[in-house]
This record gives sequence, C-alpha cells and structure tokens, in this order.
Amino acid sequence: MNVQASRAALAIILAALVPACASAGRGVDAPVTGPQAAGVYERFRALEGDWTGKSTKGWTDTISFKNIAGGSAVLSTSFQAHEDDTMVTLIHPDGERLLLTHYCAAKNQPRLQASAVNGNEVTFTYLDATNLPSRDTGHMDKVLVRFEDSTHFTERWTWYQDGQESWMEEIRYERVKSVEERSPGP
Repeated sequence: MNVQASRAALAIILAALVPACASAGRGVDAPVTGPQAAGVYERFRALEGDWTGKSTKGWTDTISFKNIAGGSAVLSTSFQAHEDDTMVTLIHPDGERLLLTHYCAAKNQPRLQASAVNGNEVTFTYLDATNLPSRDTGHMDKVLVRFEDSTHFTERWTWYQDGQESWMEEIRYERVKSVEERSPGP
C-alpha cells in the first residue's frame, strides 16, 4: 500500500472513531474551524464593555468583556453570579479552532471548544479540564451563546456530573450604556 492510500485508510478509520468516542461519553465534539471560528471570535471581541444580565432563575449579574494580550484573547469577568466570588472565562483562538476556558466557582477549569455554529448561535462543548479528578466530577460542560444584536446576547450553561447533563439556566445580557448615551442631548 502506498503512502497516499495509507493516509486515506487512516482518515476513514479516524472519521469512524470520532463519533463513536463522542457517543461513548467522552464528550469531545469536532471543532468549528477556519473562517467560521474566526467569525465567532470577532463576535466575542465586539462584546468588549460592561453588561448586566438576568437569569431565568431570577438572579442578576454584571459581566465585563475585555480584549487582552494584543487581541489574542477575550477576558470575560463575572462579578455577581456567585455571592462574594468572581469567575473568569477566556475565549481565544488555538490555531484553526476556538477555545473557551471557564475558571469556575466549582474550583475547576473546564476547557470547551466551539463545536457548532447555527446562525447567531455558537455552542462550546467539553474538551478537557484542569483540577478535575474525573469527567464525572461536577463542572460546566457546555455553553450556548446567542448573539442577538449589538446590545443583547444570551448564555445557556450546562452542568455535567456523574454521567448526567443538567441545564443550569439561561442568562440574558444587555450592554450597559455609557454616560454619553444616558445623557439627554442638547
């Protein structure tokens, strides 16, 4: 068998294994790549600024987005989702794919990768984690972000523990208006 035929055979085998691994509970979906991942990253960069949010469970949050490290990452800081605690999420390209690392109040750091884009929605799914003794230890496992317009977006987080997913809640955010935008004109 020549090298080209060997590569083709390996590609067929890998294509068959990837769905099998995902369905076996490993939770790793194929990444969104290329221009699609780059476009999603630009949507996150455009969120720079302050936002207020309301959860479907009734609590409120203040979140801030900042483009950092020469534009190579977006830092999201959540100040009120957990009383007296701050959580941080970093979104950044990794080659052709887009990653999200969530520094959680659960004291672990799941890494999620953009795995689906559907219009104005992007889904990030579990890739791996630090400070997580096993996949069945409770952690944020998935997030769906819906970009509504330049002043609204929604996040829907999923918790995973003991082989079970549970939808946490949906938080709808609205951009905080600047002082100039709040002041009546002359």
